Amino acid sequence: MAKRIKILFTIPNFDTAGSGRVVYDLVKGLDKTVFAPEICCFHKRGEFFKTVEALGVPIHEFTFAQSYRPFWSLPFRILKIARFFKKHQFDLIHSWHWSSDITEPLAARLAGIPFVYTKKAMGWGNRAWRWRSHLSTKVVAINKDMVNTFLNRFRDKVVYMPLGVDLDYFKPQRPSTTLGNKLGINPSEFVIVSVANLVPVKGIEVLLEAVNLLNDATLRVLIIGNDQNDYGFELKKKYPSDKIHFLGKQLDVRPYLALADLFVIPTLPDGRQEGLPIAPLEAMAMGIAVLGSDVAGVRDILAEFANFLFAPGNSHILSERIKACQKMDQEERRSWGLDMHNMVTSKYALDRCIHKHDILYKSLVKCI
Repeated sequence: MAKRIKILFTIPNFDTAGSGRVVYDLVKGLDKTVFAPEICCFHKRGEFFKTVEALGVPIHEFTFAQSYRPFWSLPFRILKIARFFKKHQFDLIHSWHWSSDITEPLAARLAGIPFVYTKKAMGWGNRAWRWRSHLSTKVVAINKDMVNTFLNRFRDKVVYMPLGVDLDYFKPQRPSTTLGNKLGINPSEFVIVSVANLVPVKGIEVLLEAVNLLNDATLRVLIIGNDQNDYGFELKKKYPSDKIHFLGKQLDVRPYLALADLFVIPTLPDGRQEGLPIAPLEAMAMGIAVLGSDVAGVRDILAEFANFLFAPGNSHILSERIKACQKMDQEERRSWGLDMHNMVTSKYALDRCIHKHDILYKSLVKCI
C-alpha cells in the first residue's frame, strides 16, 4: 500500500472562522487514502476549534513561528521548530499564517521539507514578505491582483488557486420567520446584510452612511461579525438606530443570509484590503445578490457583474446602487442572485478548490 502524504496545516488559531473555515474544509475534503493531514496552531481556544477538533485528525499545539527578538536566541528557536517538523516526519507544510514571518519557512528549509504558504491578503509592506516567498517552495495566490502585482517577481513559484465554498452547506434556503420576528423585521422591509470581522478596512461606515443618505424607513441592516473592539464600539455609537442591528459573531451565518434581499461588502482600498472574501461568496452560493467595492478580491468575484461594483469609500454611489436594487422587483433580484449562484458553482466550488490543492500537493511530494 502506498504511503500517504503527510501534510501539516499551520494556522495561528481558530478564533475566527475565516481562514479557519478554509483549513477545516481542506482537511475534511482531502482524500484520506492519499493524504494524512495534521493541524498545528498556537492555542486551542475559540468556538470554531470544537468543530475542527471533531474532524478527528491530529492537532498540535505548538508555536511554529517565532518573534525575531531577542536576536541572540533566534537561531535556537528556529532549530526548535525544525526539530518539531522533522520529529513528526511531515512530507509537506502548508502555512495559513497571516504574517510575513520567515522563521517558519526557514525551519522547514532546515528540516528539508517543502513549504507552501497561501497569501491571504493584499498587504506587502516589508521585506519579510519577499524573504518568505524566496524561502517557500510554492506560493498560493488567491486573487488575480496578487499574481499581477507584488507576486509577479515570483511567477515561477506562484500558483493561482482561489478559495472555495461548500455548496452543500451554503445553498438557497427559505428565510426563518422566527428569526425575522425576533429581529422585528416585517415583510415589507428591504434587508441588507454584511458579514465581516469589524476592523476599519472593512468600511462598514460607508454602508451605514449610504443607508443614512437614503433615509428610507423600509431599510433594515444586519451587521454580523466581532464588534467588541474600538471600531465596533465607534460604529454603534455613531449609528444608533433600531433599523441597524449589530449581531456580533455568529457561528452559523446562513439563517441571517437567508433573510437578505442584498449583501454588501464595502471594503476600503487601504492596507491589507481583501484576499478573496469568503462571506460574499457564501451569500452568492445562497442565491443572494451582492454589491461590493471595487478592490482586489471583490473585483475577482464580481468580474462578471460590473454593475454590482461601486467605487470604494463612496457612500453616495453605494446609496444609488442600493436604491437601484430596491427598485428591482423580487423576480429580477432573484434572477441576479441565481446568476451569481451559478457563477460560484462554476468557479468557486469547494470540490474544485480541493482538487487543485490535491494536484499541487502531489506535484511537490513524491511518496511511494
